[in-house]
Amino acid sequence: MTILHQTIPYDFTPRALPGIQPVTEPWLRVDEAYAGQMARRCDLLGTRADKVLYLEPQAHAAAVELLEVVLDLLPDLGFAQAGEGVTCPDGRHVTVGRANPLETLGRLVQCDFVLLDKRGAEHVLTGAVLCFPASWRLDEKAGRPLVAIHDPVASYDENIAKRVQRLFDGIQAGRPLWRFNALWYDDPELHQPRSVTEPRHKREGAGYFRSERQTLIRLPHSGTVVFAIHTYVLRAEDVTRQAMSMTICG
Repeated sequence: MTILHQTIPYDFTPRALPGIQPVTEPWLRVDEAYAGQMARRCDLLGTRADKVLYLEPQAHAAAVELLEVVLDLLPDLGFAQAGEGVTCPDGRHVTVGRANPLETLGRLVQCDFVLLDKRGAEHVLTGAVLCFPASWRLDEKAGRPLVAIHDPVASYDENIAKRVQRLFDGIQAGRPLWRFNALWYDDPELHQPRSVTEPRHKREGAGYFRSERQTLIRLPHSGTVVFAIHTYVLRAEDVTRQAMSMTICG
């Protein structure tokens, strides 16, 4: 099943890394691809849970804290809550499971979530629900620090790594930040894991544009930094149309 957006709700003109901006509107979103993306997420959580979920025992409390944060935001997004049950905008009923908080999150909202905790001088990936990876694999990054997570991204050099670590250190609870990336793919499939040992393919003339709205949030109690990823995939012609519209309006 091909799951596509018609537009991206932000200006995706490339910016210099790390390209961070303050969040000025609600960071958690439900959009026109919700039903399709959630069907794909539920399928992956049901059939490939070992590939899309990771949680270290010491990060469980932070994952529950994140779940509570998200639950508080759901009523404004078209969800109905009754006790320990949530009715989603697509009509599904999800039972809130705090024993498996990341799986519950994965069944509720379109975002993927990555938990990063400070250990020593660096933040380390301690948990994630990652249904829609963009050319990386959770099992290769789990438990690793930021620099290792981004290896072998050529543009993520030592200077950028230090800037990003300072950025993570400075994130304040209640003041989320966001950035986006922009990638071209031949295949619109949302679940795109790729091992670091697999070659990168050149994608000139690729038919699909993929962009992740990546929000950085610090949880107020645990202090864990959350990397929330909302994925958009568009046909190339729709990207061209939106880019032209932004140029004209600008």
